[in-house]
Amino acid sequence: MNSFGQKLRFSTFGESHGTAIGCVLDGVPAGLKIDEEFIQSELDRRKPGKSEFETARKEADKVEILSGVFEGLSTGTPIAMVIYNTNQKSKDYSNIKDVFRPGHADFTYFHKYGLRDYRGGGRSSARETAARVAAGAIAKLMLKELHVEVLSGICEVDGIKAQNLDYDKAKSSIIYALDESVEEAQKEAILKAKNDHDSVGGVSRVLIKGAPIGLGQPLYYKLDSTLADAMMGINAVKAVEIGDGVLSSSSLGSFNNDQIRSTGFETNHSGGILGGISNGEDIVLNVYFKPTPSIFKEQHTVTNTNEEVDFSLKGRHDPCVAIRGTIVCEAMAALVVADMVLLNMGSQMDRVAQYYS
Repeated sequence: MNSFGQKLRFSTFGESHGTAIGCVLDGVPAGLKIDEEFIQSELDRRKPGKSEFETARKEADKVEILSGVFEGLSTGTPIAMVIYNTNQKSKDYSNIKDVFRPGHADFTYFHKYGLRDYRGGGRSSARETAARVAAGAIAKLMLKELHVEVLSGICEVDGIKAQNLDYDKAKSSIIYALDESVEEAQKEAILKAKNDHDSVGGVSRVLIKGAPIGLGQPLYYKLDSTLADAMMGINAVKAVEIGDGVLSSSSLGSFNNDQIRSTGFETNHSGGILGGISNGEDIVLNVYFKPTPSIFKEQHTVTNTNEEVDFSLKGRHDPCVAIRGTIVCEAMAALVVADMVLLNMGSQMDRVAQYYS
């Protein structure tokens, strides 16, 4: 499936080394001011080649809106956007034409479809996530109208954990680090892995502020389960926590329960979601990225005829995919929340009657 969402639904298309990637976003209400500079700025945050902590692939990631916008406003019809690929080096992948890269989708794509695009992983490449960021930028414009903000940053790299979470700091950090006191250590860990022809994993912390009470569609489109679904659909993500997450399983109920006073909740162990529905508190997620599987050490694998071989990868790759991945987490979170906002409008009959009265 290449589509996501219900009321606000988007589909993406394209491959890493194809002509272009892009998306079609359907369900955006008419009359939303479409700030193209903001959309481009979001793509600029995710685009490759900005520093030594990222892949050296240079892509402008210039977005072009093809439909659904007239005189700066959404028309209520599908918004199509395209991003042309301009810096492919497909020859870098010629040595893996018949070889499965360990840790990649090569093996599973080949056995599922009977063929694969070996140029950078084709459709399975994280290159596709630029289209999600473009769609997420429009979702953010919708949420801005409701005073809802989606933020993120890197809270852990190679086991080096942030103690203080400063989302404003993350905006100015080249690796989107949330804690200035460990940023240099995290950078050193990334560069050490890169110099050793290896890679490291990391954790993105996503914060959704201002979400109204009532978002989420139980039982099978809950807010937390849908957020987890959205995050797990991002390349290299292997785990997601809502609120205290794993810690909750070793806590007592008397500690884990967020007790309530007339002024609101005393704590937020739930991460802003109860029963699959937002409770008005900050929504908090931790998203865990594995080390980038594209490394330059010699590895053991097999060919598509099951012959055992040793091989060394070529190309340009992120030493820590979590860095640019955190921007994708933001985009997907925004898309989920915007979808839930639209779905929630019909949850009570008086709201429907009020609209049509």
